[in-house]
Amino acid sequence: MEFGCQEYFKVGKCEGEKLVDGETMPLVLQPPEPNNKSDIDSLVLALKTNKDWFEQLIIKNSAVLLRGFDVKNAQDFNEIVEAFGWDDIRYVGPAPRTHVYKRVWTANEGPLSEFIYYHHEMVLIKEYPKKVILFCEVPPPEGGQTPFVPSFKVTEQMLQEFPQVVEEMEAKGLKYSFTAVSNNDTSSMRGRGWEDAFGTSDRVEAERRANALGMEMEWLPNGGVKTILGPKALTKVFDGRKGRRMWFNTIVGMHGKEISSALMADGTEIPENVVKRCEEIIEEESIQFKWEKGDVLFLDNLATLHGRRPSLSPRRVLVATCK
Repeated sequence: MEFGCQEYFKVGKCEGEKLVDGETMPLVLQPPEPNNKSDIDSLVLALKTNKDWFEQLIIKNSAVLLRGFDVKNAQDFNEIVEAFGWDDIRYVGPAPRTHVYKRVWTANEGPLSEFIYYHHEMVLIKEYPKKVILFCEVPPPEGGQTPFVPSFKVTEQMLQEFPQVVEEMEAKGLKYSFTAVSNNDTSSMRGRGWEDAFGTSDRVEAERRANALGMEMEWLPNGGVKTILGPKALTKVFDGRKGRRMWFNTIVGMHGKEISSALMADGTEIPENVVKRCEEIIEEESIQFKWEKGDVLFLDNLATLHGRRPSLSPRRVLVATCK
């Protein structure tokens, strides 16, 4: 760590962290003095003063966890988010969410008993966030982790085990479909209605907004809509990340589900055994940590998939997404 930042942060450890290709994930930053929580104003000033250094840490380590600071609520969390000057990006997707304060929203409000599968946030939309920032206001009594996965590790393993299929999917591209109801259904982790998702109840306007995001729409007799996206890439390479091919897709999360599908763009089925083994690899490469009250986790959305473990109640994790 740079000497000039030692007065603000020290490197700590957390349960479940891993060393991946020489980098610790997540990198845990704590107050320099044990058992001495910095006030929120001091933390925000430290982040503003060192924002370029901190952003490079996120890119270098893919995940940075602030732990042990006096972050109490959505207002404190919003100050942290705004300290960097990163532009906000509005969430578009199936997860039911509620606006809390300024740039802060609830994370997926679907039933805590359900596992939210690993994904890059808004991976199928033309414009996706570079950073996903999560704040634990109420840690769950059991479960409820937000596991994440270094995406390039998935690509490496899939290329090793299924080189021909991977390159076929890469060459052809992928096509996805997803069916959404009209109004929100919070009994499902994918229950966000299209009216809320597109911010309008007008079908013509919804189609215009969907098309701008790269989606086609088919209206259904029950008032719902089927969205179709593609062709989409299987992997992506982003600047500043060592030329790594990120597993930048949602094959496992959408393949063969009741309300979604994932195919090669020419309609070719993705072999079931390939999808199943990919699911296993993602789990094998996952990094788990137990939330503590006041934790703030910065994820490089270009380099990590993330999800949510089933949880006992109560659990309250808030989120902000940034360009």
